[in-house]
Amino acid sequence: MTIDAPARRNPVSRALAAAGDVLGRHARGLTIANILAQGGIIVTGGAVRLTGSGLGCSDWPQCEPGQFTPTAFGEASIHPYIEFGNRTLTVILLVVAAAMAIAVWRTRTDLRWWGLVPVIGVLAQAVLGGITVLVKLNPWVVAPHLLLSALLVWLAVYIALRYRDAPRRVGSGQRVWRGLNGVAFIGVLVLGSLTTGAGPHSGDADATQRLALDPAHVAKFHALTVWAFVATLAYLVWRFRRDQSTGGRDEVRRAWTVLLVVTFAQAGIGYAQYFLGLPILLVGIHLAGVAMLTAAHSAFFYLTRAESTISEAGARP
Repeated sequence: MTIDAPARRNPVSRALAAAGDVLGRHARGLTIANILAQGGIIVTGGAVRLTGSGLGCSDWPQCEPGQFTPTAFGEASIHPYIEFGNRTLTVILLVVAAAMAIAVWRTRTDLRWWGLVPVIGVLAQAVLGGITVLVKLNPWVVAPHLLLSALLVWLAVYIALRYRDAPRRVGSGQRVWRGLNGVAFIGVLVLGSLTTGAGPHSGDADATQRLALDPAHVAKFHALTVWAFVATLAYLVWRFRRDQSTGGRDEVRRAWTVLLVVTFAQAGIGYAQYFLGLPILLVGIHLAGVAMLTAAHSAFFYLTRAESTISEAGARP
């Protein structure tokens, strides 16, 4: 009697295969969970900074030398728990990213390597976070920490849309203007992180080192990149205003509408926090807005690439 391959598997292999099948059936939901988790880490990271809990855990990967869990001490007793909570969310994020990677690997052969990107990114983020603690919140390390989180949010949305083959736009390519818009968006994020690095919210009361930049001047340059981004976005919206998605579902109009709303809301909050002296609540909302703006831009960038451009390139990006 011939025994087929599944029957020859040992119990562990069968259990792993069954788990992979379960994850595969929930792959689309896991791509969405990955977006939420990647955005959540920006919010909790902002809470760590704004509450002065950046060095609540003085060591890494342990919280304190010889122990992984926090210990309350003195008036700063809440800070270790806030920092430890952010680290815990990183572990949850890694689990979600790994589950999504397995699900994508089993269900979409064309996206297998894309599915691994969030896992690699979270591991790199954990190492960078550890370095941030060890160098006592050096702002030149804190800024890339935030930018990497934003990149992972952008990629999370991109992967989710590719996984479900979201219908793209029918119309002219607009490669140059889409490229300029992407460059302006990168400028917004980079100069925004430098503005924060030059400002008063260092992440810890005793970590007073800030970027040797005038916060007012950096904020003005940041505002200029925002207006450059708005200008290129406005031009693209005008060009795309009559374009629709393939397949009958008009997701293009929804994408640029959401991006416009989030952009102007984020800009309004940015100006408000600047003129009100950077109150913690508004700064926190602005950091949460970074995640929302990044997600909205990723969706816009993906959905507005014309199908005709993709066909001419000969492959799906």
